[in-house]
Amino acid sequence: MSTRIEFVDTTMRDGNQCMWSATGLTTPDVLAIAPTLNRVAYHALDFTSSTHMAVSVRFHREDPWERIRLVSAAMPDTPLGIITTGMRFISWVPAEEEVMRLSFALVVRNGIRRFQIADPSNDPARIKRLAAMARAEGAEEVVVGLTYSISEVHTHQYYADRATALADCADMDRLYLKDPGGLLTPDAVRELAPALLVAAGERPVELHSHCTIGLAPLVYMEGLRAGLRVLHTASGALARGTSQPDVLNTARNVEASGYGHALDLDQQAIVSAHFDELARAKGLPSGAAQEFDAAYYRHQLPGGMVTTTRRMLEELRRPELFEAVLEEVTQVRAEMGYPIIVTPVSQFIASQAARNVIDGERWHNVSDETVRYFLGHYGAAPAPVDPEIADRVLSRPQVRGLADLKPLSLDGARERFGARISEEELLLRLTMPAEQVDAMVAARDGAAGPPLPAARPGRSPVVSLLQELERRPSLTRVAIAAGGDRVVWRRA
Repeated sequence: MSTRIEFVDTTMRDGNQCMWSATGLTTPDVLAIAPTLNRVAYHALDFTSSTHMAVSVRFHREDPWERIRLVSAAMPDTPLGIITTGMRFISWVPAEEEVMRLSFALVVRNGIRRFQIADPSNDPARIKRLAAMARAEGAEEVVVGLTYSISEVHTHQYYADRATALADCADMDRLYLKDPGGLLTPDAVRELAPALLVAAGERPVELHSHCTIGLAPLVYMEGLRAGLRVLHTASGALARGTSQPDVLNTARNVEASGYGHALDLDQQAIVSAHFDELARAKGLPSGAAQEFDAAYYRHQLPGGMVTTTRRMLEELRRPELFEAVLEEVTQVRAEMGYPIIVTPVSQFIASQAARNVIDGERWHNVSDETVRYFLGHYGAAPAPVDPEIADRVLSRPQVRGLADLKPLSLDGARERFGARISEEELLLRLTMPAEQVDAMVAARDGAAGPPLPAARPGRSPVVSLLQELERRPSLTRVAIAAGGDRVVWRRA
């Protein structure tokens, strides 16, 4: 019997983020295909993050808790997952442990079963702390991640050491190598795999990469040969490009390499077609195969940040500066001590690079979040920061106020936001602008009219039923009763 490979679907979260700036999918778009997606037999869905929850509120006036509840109910056989990056929820301001525990408890209450734990600096102690919190608040599966990067600090030995430091994590069900920049090569994954497998022991190791420079499909096959057994893939228009490899193509590669899987590819073809049609209906881009680009290793921006940076420059009416900003990212990262380019630090680096290019004077304007990075609020930099840049940033007038900035706390939250609102709404009001949450509440409660329908409604339930009956020759008669009506189907 061939070794069975598991798949994790990333379409709703990472695919949407990389290809459509996290704004492309609405709850009806997702819900329309959820029952079909449930039948594909994924191990789990990489479904949401606090950033995506905020996007639901800000751009679509949708209740993100409702999206989790509805999709979880429509997909009872497939665990929905959330990714969390450090001690923060929605806001860039770090949160007290009580806030994080509440956020974890609430996503579990509403239907999240799997947590992917990442940390911007791969700090084993912080990762273990978050994993323990997720388990304590009800997570069924905790996946501990190491985020891949390349620098003078981020060597293969660096990752071997951190994997070893995570080996005794009692709350880790799985270990995963997260490559947001699509930087992994076949040689690199082959060299990294032994340390990951030793650290995981009997626990599975998952592989997550992006197609940004075209290497991810090859990396996945080399990962399988090296002993990794779980692959992260996306569907249809939200695959390839800067997203993950396409699931249908990856499944064919898995089969051709002598491995097995449990995916129902007929159902998956319907899922892929759904997202292809959404792209056409909304005028959104579809992921295309990328050619290898060695220059990409200089800036290393993750797929989602590439899309977001393009959008930001277009909104500023300066799209011609995109290549210059990418070049500036390389220098800014070095001056900041080579942090891993992953949320939230990737946003700080990209926005600072854009400011430097647009202003014409480097480090003339600096965001509060970047100041707080230099103050150490996001952990120690992997390498020493540039002392001249640090002096310039830390001499800015806003430093005094930011140095004393307190983490988000629940103290006094009920008095500020009201005793009668739900804990879910309380957490949104604590972390988001009031006018955005007000607009969401008005839309949810009907003041702003009914929610928008899906851009492409899901396949008719009758058609789905008939297709399922055709696939099950052992069924010769089915009777359906509803109210006073009764329909009987017999095989000819």
